[in-house]
Amino acid sequence: MKNLKRLPDAEFELMRVIWHNPNPITTKEIMEHLGTQKKWKPQTVLTMLVRLVEKGFLNSGKNGRERNYAPLIPEENYMEFETGDFMSRYRGNSVGSLIKTLYDGQELTQDDLLDLKTWLREKAND
Repeated sequence: MKNLKRLPDAEFELMRVIWHNPNPITTKEIMEHLGTQKKWKPQTVLTMLVRLVEKGFLNSGKNGRERNYAPLIPEENYMEFETGDFMSRYRGNSVGSLIKTLYDGQELTQDDLLDLKTWLREKAND
C-alpha cells in the first residue's frame, strides 16, 4: 500500500467517523458525531483534520463557509495495512501464532472457529 503509516489512536477514531458516514462530511457533522462519543474541543479536531489531510488520508474542500472532508484511503485498505503491520510487529507474520494466542486467551468462540474453518476450506479450494 502506498506508504501508509500507522495512525495515532485519536486520528484513527476521527477517520472512523468519516469512514462510517456519508461523504463528504462537514466539520460540523464530524463534531456532532464526536460530541456523543468524545469530549474533544473543536480546535483539537481541526488540528487532527489538518494532519490527516497532510498525511494524505483526507481530501478537504470548501462549500461556502463550510469545510468538508472525504477519505482518500478506504477503510478496508487501512485495516489491511494495520493488520499486516500488527502481524509483522507482534506475531512474526505467523497467522497460526495469532490464532493460538486468541484461542488460548479464550477470545475465539465456537462460531469464530467454525467461520475460520469454513474460510480456510474455501481458500484451500481457490
